Amino acid sequence: MTTMTLPTSGSPSASVANPWALVPPLGNIEAYISAVNRLPMLTLEQEQEFATKLRESNDLEAAGKLIMSHLRVVVSVSRQYLGYGISHADLIQEGNIGLMKAVRRFDPTQGVRLVSYAMHWIKAEIHEYILRNWRMVKVATTKAQRKLFFNLRSMKQGFKADEGSNTDAATHRDCLTEAQIDAMAKELNVKREEVIEMETRMSGGDVILDPAPNDDGEDTYGPISYLTDFNNEPTAVIESHQRDFMSSDGISLALNELDERSRKIVEERWLKVNDDGSGGMTLHELAAEFGVSAERIRQIETAAMKKMKLSLAELV
Repeated sequence: MTTMTLPTSGSPSASVANPWALVPPLGNIEAYISAVNRLPMLTLEQEQEFATKLRESNDLEAAGKLIMSHLRVVVSVSRQYLGYGISHADLIQEGNIGLMKAVRRFDPTQGVRLVSYAMHWIKAEIHEYILRNWRMVKVATTKAQRKLFFNLRSMKQGFKADEGSNTDAATHRDCLTEAQIDAMAKELNVKREEVIEMETRMSGGDVILDPAPNDDGEDTYGPISYLTDFNNEPTAVIESHQRDFMSSDGISLALNELDERSRKIVEERWLKVNDDGSGGMTLHELAAEFGVSAERIRQIETAAMKKMKLSLAELV
């Protein structure tokens, strides 16, 4: 059985049957990095042997040794992405996932070293993690946007380095100049409008719409408080349409259910307005017109209103 060797202070070399034990499961990130950097890289012959075992017989122990010997590569690659506000430990963790995917797919018969093959998978996994977590709203979705996202920051840093000690305020502002935008567009083979759009996305931060919590129990307000358009809120729209229908077509349909006298009383009492802005006819005026008592007019009106309510309820 082939074993990995680790130099120690007590002896020139020591056999390690289980190299996973060398990486502490707990502790700070510096302890992890120190441990993986002490793990030796495999020779070409060892790499070919372990990769063949994994491919032909699904030897998980061989897979473990391939992974362990390349953990330092993940640490090295992950350092390139420390400027995106994501912890080094998270970047390493995602890079390790990419490494494991690469080991599973690695073909030793292609004549390529695992380190070269795994580099793509490690970076791809880290890229995807950064894009998912850098902003709440995803800033890059297409392949071209992803390329622009990861090249824009490094090129901006290069521009700042070229500026050197120039004290001109225009050259030290955080945004790009027209010349820099043109240079980026030409270098990355994209439209200058795409450079401007990505720069805008990257320079803008997330805005929390909900009100911030208040321990004092007082009402707090966030952007959602004044961005909400209650006029277009679905429930309000439905209620508005329903109210408009009831006040026009609904009333007409309900009136059609009444006899001629009842309809005349309701219309004169509730649906007509005099020129001076006052209401319609009084009970006594209607009583004189129909030759009955005012109390009888009130009874007819009450019965008609109940019938109309039932008719309107059926329309809801």
